[in-house]
Amino acid sequence: MKNKIKELRKEKGYRQEDLAAALGVSRQTIIAIENNKYNPTLELAMRLAHYLETTVDQLFTLEK
Repeated sequence: MKNKIKELRKEKGYRQEDLAAALGVSRQTIIAIENNKYNPTLELAMRLAHYLETTVDQLFTLEK
């Protein structure tokens, strides 16, 4: 699964630390998600989308 988290985070001027703190996860979790090494839970995906002012389906795309 691919995502646009890094792109949207940078557009909004957030650091990985900012995003991690706002969502109650570690910076390493944000790094892993951004690098497509970890797929977040549905709850975390929804919180990410809300914080980045987008929708889950716009934030994540399924690879074939």
